[in-house]
Amino acid sequence: MVVTVTSEAQAQRVRDAGGTAKIVQFSGSQLQAAFDVLNRDALIPGTAWSIDPTTNQVVVTTDETVTGGKLAALTAVTNRLGEKVRIETTPGEFSTRLAGGDAIYGGGARCSAGFNVTDGAYSYLLTAGHCGNIVDTWYADGGQSTLVGYVEGSSFPGDDYALVGYYNDIPRPGEVNLYNGSSQDITSAGNAYVGEQVRRSGSTTGVFGGQVQGLNATVNYQEGSVFGLIQTNVCAEGGDSGGTTFFQPVTEALSVYGMSIY
Repeated sequence: MVVTVTSEAQAQRVRDAGGTAKIVQFSGSQLQAAFDVLNRDALIPGTAWSIDPTTNQVVVTTDETVTGGKLAALTAVTNRLGEKVRIETTPGEFSTRLAGGDAIYGGGARCSAGFNVTDGAYSYLLTAGHCGNIVDTWYADGGQSTLVGYVEGSSFPGDDYALVGYYNDIPRPGEVNLYNGSSQDITSAGNAYVGEQVRRSGSTTGVFGGQVQGLNATVNYQEGSVFGLIQTNVCAEGGDSGGTTFFQPVTEALSVYGMSIY
């Protein structure tokens, strides 16, 4: 474990405890204060930010729509924060997508099922809140002949999760489709950490892997801002060599709905 500290005395305490110390310029509270300023003053569509402990900065990411007046408004805030913040750009435009397993359909829209969950008595599936807001009824096929179930809760923006209750005998295994003829059993949910290797599975582009780059990220979509996300470099479209993508922590949704992975 690497622990960032701001003094040699703190570094020695870390080493004495068996950890690896890294002396940095800014404390966690200083970076959090800068993060809070951005959350208050810079909720501009096309922007996102998270704290990167490896570089001891708040990383602000902008998509291709952040130009002209939007860019000027952003830099007016970041300039006040000095070296605590750095700005990076990413191709394309931030938009709401979902990493998950099999496709579900409703109201002319197509989303992906995230994970099957249970309250101990009944089965449900987690999906994205921006999907749950679209329509109340979801199906397993584009012709909408095989009912999956109905939305029982949805939160977006602010968060990005929704709960769909199963209302028929459609199979609901505790696994994720890997789109190569196999699947991966999902037995538990945990909290991500920076540097962790991760994979995502989606019904449009299959399975891709990458690394966690930030936690508690804020993302400002055209539809509104979402907070507390996991930032990764897992690509979002087939053919991408990398990207900036954000995921709703499953643990939060499980806690809100009183569910568990099975």
